[in-house]
Amino acid sequence: MLKALLTFALSRRPIILLGLLVLIGGGLLAFSKLNIEAYPNPAPVILEITAQAPGLSAEEMERYYTIPMEVGLAVTPGVDVIRSTSFYGLSFVRVRFNYGVDYYFAKTQAAIGLQQNVSLPSGASASIQGSSLVGEIYRYQLVGPPGFGLTNLRTLQDWVMQRRLLTVPGVVQVVAWGGTTKTYDVEVDLHKLDAYNVTLPQVLTAIGNANVNVGGRTINVGQQSVDVRGVGLIGTVADIENVVLSSQAGGVPVLVKDVAKASLGYLPRLGRAGRDNDNDVVTGIVIMNRTLRTNEVVARVTAEMQKINSDGTLPPGVRVVPFYDRGSLVSVTTHTVLHNLVFGCLLVFLIQWIFLGNLRSAIIVGANIPFALLFSVTILYLMGESANL
Repeated sequence: MLKALLTFALSRRPIILLGLLVLIGGGLLAFSKLNIEAYPNPAPVILEITAQAPGLSAEEMERYYTIPMEVGLAVTPGVDVIRSTSFYGLSFVRVRFNYGVDYYFAKTQAAIGLQQNVSLPSGASASIQGSSLVGEIYRYQLVGPPGFGLTNLRTLQDWVMQRRLLTVPGVVQVVAWGGTTKTYDVEVDLHKLDAYNVTLPQVLTAIGNANVNVGGRTINVGQQSVDVRGVGLIGTVADIENVVLSSQAGGVPVLVKDVAKASLGYLPRLGRAGRDNDNDVVTGIVIMNRTLRTNEVVARVTAEMQKINSDGTLPPGVRVVPFYDRGSLVSVTTHTVLHNLVFGCLLVFLIQWIFLGNLRSAIIVGANIPFALLFSVTILYLMGESANL
């Protein structure tokens, strides 16, 4: 069999050369379209389910949240291992499925299991997120003009950048890191509460009810109708201070500023982000869907970042500065692989030529390396698989 194959190859040189040219052309075309990942993802489908109940201890979270979710998820098809951790006010369950289980099938079955088999206290609901060991594809920093402040940058990150990037196909999560989260603080004076005969629940209820817009009916003006609306959304500290709590004798209103002090603040910080010489910055991490291709999602995210910087989405002087892009990592590493391939071919050629003294055999052996790589790339592309570095 081998003798006949060699005889055919040596006697049909034009056919062999044509096949070689087809292999080179097909390999280069497949290489240009092949998806290349930075890292392999050997892990099976892993889902992370979380539930929050502020104020409950770790034991209470374990009893009322973690254990019911574990039991409800145990009957999910394809589940391999379930592990959990209970914290103060937080229940965390990690579900690992068997190899070969489809990601979307696993997520759908887990959601059905939670809906049908788990009943959490106070109508709480659990959230499901897909864990990906190689999902991080992009990092950026929000930079503002002098005096803009970390709180304003973090507000833009939470309310503008995150929502805008989640509309990009393939992005499943945007993780904010750094900065201070803006809050409106109301410091109540208990002695004034007693003096005005106002209770603390009244203050909480009044502020909550005041932060809303309400709609009324219409007023007919000739042949037109004018809508009546009550605008009450809180936008400044003064709006909080002027919320009515109750009324005294004679109809004199008791306002929040009569019994408390309102101010701007921020949530207690559990850490900070730093970059280069700046030890306190606002950054964001873009996470992609584990089933999609890096080069396609990165291209969409990059285009969206350029649009955000140019279409007036951000205030004047504020811009997005990317500092990590997996596409750049893939490009640099691919260049290194090609460089090593060329160097390896030349090294094999020189060793063969020097030790065997036959130029023709050295060329044949050295040429096998790129042809083998092109053949492998073609097979990967035809099978719909991705290469990794």
